[in-house]
This record gives sequence, C-alpha cells and structure tokens, in this order.
Amino acid sequence: MKAPIAITLGDPAGIGPEIIAKAFRDAPDAVRGAFVAGDVGTLRKASQALAAPGRLAWPVVEIASVAEAATAPPSCIPVLQVIAPPKGIVLGRISAEAGRAAGDCVVWAARAALRGEISALVTAPLHKEALAAAGFPYPGHTELLQAEAAAHLGRTVADVPVRMMLANDELRTVLVSIHMSLRDAIEAVRFDGVLDTLRITHRALAHALGRPPRIGVAGLNPHAGEGGLFGSEERTVIAPAIEAARAEGIDAQGPHAPDTVFMRARAKAGVPSSGEFDVVIAMYHDQGLIPVKYLGVEKGVNVTLGLPLVRTSPDHGTAFDIAGQGVADASSLVEALRMARTLAGA
Repeated sequence: MKAPIAITLGDPAGIGPEIIAKAFRDAPDAVRGAFVAGDVGTLRKASQALAAPGRLAWPVVEIASVAEAATAPPSCIPVLQVIAPPKGIVLGRISAEAGRAAGDCVVWAARAALRGEISALVTAPLHKEALAAAGFPYPGHTELLQAEAAAHLGRTVADVPVRMMLANDELRTVLVSIHMSLRDAIEAVRFDGVLDTLRITHRALAHALGRPPRIGVAGLNPHAGEGGLFGSEERTVIAPAIEAARAEGIDAQGPHAPDTVFMRARAKAGVPSSGEFDVVIAMYHDQGLIPVKYLGVEKGVNVTLGLPLVRTSPDHGTAFDIAGQGVADASSLVEALRMARTLAGA
C-alpha cells in the first residue's frame, strides 16, 4: 500500500484550513488516504465555521502517527499535530505567528516525504510576507522545498535545480524563473537556465505522460524578438538552448511569439494534450501564469518539478479578504490532491 499524502495547513489566518475542511467534506475520493499535517485546533475551528445551522461540524480526528492516516474513520478530517498550536491568530491578518505555523508544517512534510514516510505533499496557501516575518529566508514554498531537498541530499541548492509548473485541464506552463523582480527575471534568461528548464520539464512530463512531451518555448520579447528588432535574447540565448536540448533528444520547438504560443498549446474541446504542445516554457513568472490562471484559477494546480518528492498546491493564495466567510472555493485544492495522487502513483 502506498504511503499517505500529507496536506499542509497553510497560513492559519487565510483560507487554507477552510478549503482543507471543504475538500474532506465534499470530495472523499480526492482525500482518500490523505491527512493534514498541521494543527488540530485550527482545523476544528475551520470545520465548525463551515457547519450549517442545526448541523454538526465535519469531525476532526487527531492521529498519533502517519500510519494511522490509513485507519482513520471514514467521513472525518485526520490531523497529525506537527507544530505547537499557534496563538493569537486573527483571520485575514499577516503575522509572524501564522507564518511560522505555515512554514513549520511545510518543513515537517518535506522531511517526511524525503524520508519516504509520505508519498506526496499538497501545500495549502501560505503568505510570503508572513513567512518572512517568521524568519524563513525563502520567498515561497518552492525555494523552501528546494533547500530541504538539497540538505537531505547533501548538495548545494544550486545543484538541485527546480522549476514551477502550473497546469489545468487545458494548459501546462513551466517557468524559467519564479519569484524575482521583472528586471532580475530578464537578466535570468540565460543559456544554462533555459536548458535546465527544458531538461527538467522533459524528465517530469515524460514520466507523467508515459511518452516524450512536445515542448513549445516562448520568446522573451514581443514577437519573439522579430529577428532582433525588439531584442536579441531569442537569437543569443533561447534558440541555442533549444538546439542543445534537441541534440539530447528533447522535442523542443521555438522560440515562439509569447502572445500566441499559449493558444497553440491549449487543449481542444477539453481533450488533454490535444494542442500543438504538451507544455509551454515561459521565460518569467507572469508570462506563464497569467494564461493558465485566466483559463480558471479554480482548476489550476502548481507542481514543483525537479525535487526528489512529489509536491502540488492550489493555484491561488491565502485570500485574506474572504478568510473565515465560508465562501472560498476548494476546487483547486481538490485538483492538486488528484494530481499528487497521479504523480505519486498512489
């Protein structure tokens, strides 16, 4: 039997606990064999807040070990207490206490996954400012997980290159750079970075699809540089990286105009992988994320490629403005759970 999937708490001041409770209540197939790595009290409060008038809250059951996740009673939320109960949390408010709780849950789950105790981790949203206030020297989940993986493998962080993939039923995109300023992201478009992205994407999707993926590569500049009229990165950096990847047997094409390549890759009539490309390599964060999120943030899933573990997450943030109102949509978390199960073979 496969090891269970851990769902991290997320920022307790955001919608993470709420969408976790909704997922267990409304999507039993997706949460089968999963458990929450977090805080029992926070999940109980979230579940109670969702209870309809005159009805009991969806039960939260504390488990004592990862192994107990498989034997937890049906129709409940199994929670493993992995952090000290956070105190003084105010819904919708950034705090170091909330950031520490969120970050500590991710660290616990990452180490459990690296030890093989869990088959995958699905991370509920954390708030980057709260994470920084708690003293974590990482701008987000991806970099934190990369550092944990490097420490586990005895390597430097640079020797564990990772990439962010955002995916839904219609489109997949992988980013050359992630959380940095646009100015720095342009400078980060280098031969080695583009080639590493192509290699990581090829390996990950070949495993997931069961065949070599068709990779479309976006240019950096308008019209992919228009032959050098609008920029030279396509000719001097991106095209040479594509040629090097093709020499290794990777099916990569481009660089293509970034304002059309995503449409060419989009699945047709809801049939997965029916577009011209299975995935698009984007040169920077917003170039790749805007198209996927526009198609439906409620179905998007964030996957970290290149790690020696499976990690997925919903395609949205902590939504402090609606935390505690019971209106947050758990669809993206449910999709993240389903993708994690598929990637882990669970």
